[in-house]
Amino acid sequence: MYGLLNLPWWGVVLTTLGLTHVTIVGVTLFLHRCQAHRALDMGKGLSHFFRFWLWMTTGMVTKEWVAVHRKHHARCDTAEDPHSPQTRGIATVMTQGALLYTREAASAQTLERFGKGTPDDWMERKVYTAHSRAGIAAMLLIDLLLFGVPGIAVWITQMLWIPFWAAGVVNGVGHWWGSRNFDTEDASRNISPWGIIIGGEELHNNHHCYPSSAKLSVRKHEFDIGWMYLSVFARLGWVHIKKVPPRMRERTQPAETTLETLDTVVAHRFELMATYATALRKLYRREKRAQPEGLPVVRRSVWKRLEVLKFHPKEESRLAEIRAKSTRLARALELRAELAKVWTAEKATREESLQRLRTWLHEVEKSGIAELAALTRRVRHTA
Repeated sequence: MYGLLNLPWWGVVLTTLGLTHVTIVGVTLFLHRCQAHRALDMGKGLSHFFRFWLWMTTGMVTKEWVAVHRKHHARCDTAEDPHSPQTRGIATVMTQGALLYTREAASAQTLERFGKGTPDDWMERKVYTAHSRAGIAAMLLIDLLLFGVPGIAVWITQMLWIPFWAAGVVNGVGHWWGSRNFDTEDASRNISPWGIIIGGEELHNNHHCYPSSAKLSVRKHEFDIGWMYLSVFARLGWVHIKKVPPRMRERTQPAETTLETLDTVVAHRFELMATYATALRKLYRREKRAQPEGLPVVRRSVWKRLEVLKFHPKEESRLAEIRAKSTRLARALELRAELAKVWTAEKATREESLQRLRTWLHEVEKSGIAELAALTRRVRHTA
């Protein structure tokens, strides 16, 4: 009744969680970071293991998964996005995420345009793609053999794990609810600062900011378990990391603001804007202490959304009141908008953008707002 392993109920539960975690790791490391975004090169042995394991536990075809995911990035949160809750509704993506994926994967045009560069060897053509359902059938037999009758529950859990967590939670909640570190053009959110259950994919806003990065965590308090595994695999020589999130390097002494400085600022604009949002919160707290009855209370979530400058009308009204009662905050918000114009101004030449950056640096320093001093220092010392 309990199969070859003859495990107690809690042993079956723990083993099932372990098996599903391997599947999550295969999706995030092999399908997502390696195949879809080319953030790393994976050795043949490890690559074949994940291909085989995903064939057994999900029935997904590498080319199909990669093509659908690349289209998601290319058309993110538009009507053409295969699974955006912004256009299809959060309930639809949460409950029908796997169906949305299957429909898009059936598009020959999507596969042709977005599925290039995926494995195309004999095993992929003759086994994994040609018999994509055979693997999950074999998995059912193995589960029954190892666990007996409880193996049916183990198999059902394995089959539902990716549709729920990846197709539903990451694609749905990850574009609907959570925090944002960076001002990306889409609605991506970090579901949690600790990426454990979904292999690090909880850090979804980070990923959309730096999609070609093998590491999804960017801040000191964040944890990406997928990156932990990659670090171990890299030491063993099983993977080669190609790209991680960029970090601004600083010179010991300030340098002249040149076109090279402009390029660095544009390349690290997401990091700068996240730092700016933190500076604004600090300035607000200082102003609030100085005039506790004068400034209205603003929730931390509102300041977090300063990274996108898209507010609910009630929040806009609250910020307008703040601008009216604090000249420093009003000026800081104005300077934030001016900084964004360095890279968003239409039809501006590089020389014009450089002059705009120089003017911004001068205006910030002239403002005397201490919380913004660190930003100008970073720009003037940038390498």
